[in-house]
Formats: sequence, structure tokens, C-alpha cells
Amino acid sequence: MVLLAGTAAPFWDNPVFWVGVAFAILIGVALQQGAGRAITKALDDRASGIKAEIDEALRLREEAHALLEDSKRKHAMAEQEAADIVASARQEAEALAAEARINLKDSVERRTKLAEEKIARAEAQAIAEVRATSVDLAMSAAQHLIAAKAGTSSAELIDQSIRDLKGRLN
Repeated sequence: MVLLAGTAAPFWDNPVFWVGVAFAILIGVALQQGAGRAITKALDDRASGIKAEIDEALRLREEAHALLEDSKRKHAMAEQEAADIVASARQEAEALAAEARINLKDSVERRTKLAEEKIARAEAQAIAEVRATSVDLAMSAAQHLIAAKAGTSSAELIDQSIRDLKGRLN
């Protein structure tokens, strides 16, 4: 008689032994009835499902990689376009600044010329006024001198001559 370790009873009296025997019989019957094919089919289906998931994951990975490359390319193009826009803006700003400098220089030259012309006119007018005043003073002095020497009868003749002289000088 064979005894299980730690027990005094024979092994066939142990319920664990009978559960093991029943399990072995169940497996044997299941295999004979075609359960092996069903188990094999279920395992194959599971394997093909896992393979499909792996293939889908690989396809998604490649698609993500392609999107990443496209995004990198678009980013590089956007950076280049931004750099081109900045360079164009700098060129336009420099051109506008140069044009503004030229316009300012022309404006300053025009204003300077206008100021010089105004000064020349004022100077000519002042000279004319000084001449006119000088002539008036000279004539007045001459009239007083002649009137003092010639008397009152010749005063009218002198006045007429002075008026004629004024017309000729102005």
C-alpha cells in the first residue's frame, strides 16, 4: 500500500486524488470528442487576432512615421517662408528708409531755397525802401534849400520840378 506523505490513509481515500483522476478522464474524453480541434482552432484564432493587431500596430506606426516626416517637412518649409518674409520686410524697410532720407533731403533743399529767395526779396525790398527814403529826404532838403534861396515866387516852379524828378527816379 502506498501512503501519501503526512497521512496514514491510503491515497485512494484522499479526495485530491479523485479530483485528479476525474480531470484526467475529462481531458481524455474531451480530446476524443474533438475538443482538441476546438481548442486548437481557438488558439489559432487568438494567434491570428494577435497577428492582425500587430500588423495594424505596424501599419499605424508607419503611418505615424510618415505623418511625422510630413510635419517636419512642412515645419521646415514654414521656417523658410518665415525667413523669406523677414528678409523681404527688411529689404522693404531699408528701401522705405532710403526713400524717406531722399525725400527729407529734397524737402530741406526746397525749404532752404525758398528761405534764400524770401531773404533775397526782403533784402531787395529793404534796399528799395532805403533808396526811396533817401530820394525823399534829398528832395525835401533840396526843396528847403531852393525855397530858402529863391524865395516864394519860384517855389511853385521848384515844386513842379521836384514832382517831375520824383516820377523819373521811381
